[in-house]
Amino acid sequence: MTFVVTEQCIQCKYTDCVDVCPVDCFHEGPNFVVIDPEVCIDCALCVPECPVDAIAEESDLPDDMVHFIELNAELAETWPVIDQSKAPMAVVDQFADQPNKLPLLQR
Repeated sequence: MTFVVTEQCIQCKYTDCVDVCPVDCFHEGPNFVVIDPEVCIDCALCVPECPVDAIAEESDLPDDMVHFIELNAELAETWPVIDQSKAPMAVVDQFADQPNKLPLLQR
């Protein structure tokens, strides 16, 4: 099983997870980060680092988040690897707890 970045990351893009990843499996987009399932080694080091609980093991995803497995894999193919943390998005306080953020995803 691999880990997956879910909707909670959209418009937040905390990257604390990136600093602890031993294999550089994170990829960065305009307002979201994803995990490359082909690179992730399932170490789970990233999970506690996310302040908005946006990272989950794919087997633990609720039914309404399962589509993020495919989305992470798809976007990891085109987005660049990120291997150092950055400041979160300026709008993080506005969006951190907002539900249904998928329409805000920028590719």
